[in-house]
Amino acid sequence: MPEFYDALETRDPETRERALMSALPRQIALAKAKAPGWARILSEVDPAGVTGRAALAELPVTRKPDLIALQKAEPPFGGLNATPVAQLGRIFVSPGPIYEPAGRGRDWGRAARALFAAGFRSGEVALNTFAYHFTPAGAMMEAGALALGCAVVPGGTGQTEMQVAAIASLRATAYIGTPSFLKLIVEKADELRSDIGSLKKAAVGAEYLPPALRAVMGERGIRVLQSYASADLGLIAYESEALEGMILDEELILEIVRPGTGEPVPEGEVGEVVITTFNTDYPLIRFGTGDLSAVLRGSSPCGRTNTRIRGWMGRADQTTKVRGMFVHPSQVAEIVKRHSEILKARLVVDNPGGSDRMTLRCEVRGESAGLADRIADSIRSIAKLRGEVAFAKPGELPNDGKVIEDAKKYD
Repeated sequence: MPEFYDALETRDPETRERALMSALPRQIALAKAKAPGWARILSEVDPAGVTGRAALAELPVTRKPDLIALQKAEPPFGGLNATPVAQLGRIFVSPGPIYEPAGRGRDWGRAARALFAAGFRSGEVALNTFAYHFTPAGAMMEAGALALGCAVVPGGTGQTEMQVAAIASLRATAYIGTPSFLKLIVEKADELRSDIGSLKKAAVGAEYLPPALRAVMGERGIRVLQSYASADLGLIAYESEALEGMILDEELILEIVRPGTGEPVPEGEVGEVVITTFNTDYPLIRFGTGDLSAVLRGSSPCGRTNTRIRGWMGRADQTTKVRGMFVHPSQVAEIVKRHSEILKARLVVDNPGGSDRMTLRCEVRGESAGLADRIADSIRSIAKLRGEVAFAKPGELPNDGKVIEDAKKYD
């Protein structure tokens, strides 16, 4: 029989949706009342009116790159923290710099749910090889493992021989870290002829997990499952034993939006992951992660009923330089808005003969006379660059989330 972390994971989807939407106005009200940054961003928003996804989609998206400017204007967190700095548990530092707060609550990043799905249980000895300095992954995953009753070996990064020795001596049963470092540890153990046969499960993240690596580890008796998290949001989604997509955490509202906009895309279409949290220390409302993914239809065969996504599929910020000027996804979105005939568009930038060229490929609803010329005029008006227009049939453009495709080639 499958095991679940708690009863929330198997709720009827409609019950879950009602609970999330019921809690949403309170979270927005808390953010406006306690976080001056959110009071400014949401100044025109009445929390009581945001009780459904349509109303939520009208709110502005605050994206991770925005945090640098916000935090410079109002250190250290841009006024987005609802808990005063002195009452926080940790402050992390990401490149930028971007400062990320963590509260004092148990399993603040909610990693325990992902670790449980990966098979971690009370009594495990877990080697945690994520970094503990400045970045949150080490502390976040450790908190989740401790919440499950595991004993954690804080290995951190590097020192492969010591990591092997710790697994062999302590008979560690579980690994936490990147998939590439797990590969290095296993290879070093083979080189040293160390017995790490106690290792039976691995919870990995922070980078791509090659299917071949998962298969090789499985042949050695190590089951590898991955999770998707961020420094700002904590756990976002995680794999279960079904290995069919990643299951959304229970304490988040997910939207997939067209890159450069705040507009939700149809189910199944690739777009940017936008998250609203119910974190009372750091309430992020429509936070654009910059990551691409897509919703999978249906529920996981493992019995968990929450929304599934396809996992990390690339970056949504596809800003590209054309003839010395930057072209942004938001500009493509503005061009599309001007022409109701356009169903979907993709700006392809290439450089035949060494000269930059951009072509807006458009799926259109009927080609009216002069439409290509009107779209070309909009490109010139909005992007301040000349661009060509090419029409495509509905459904012809790839479903990969790309609004701008940089196809330039360099010899």
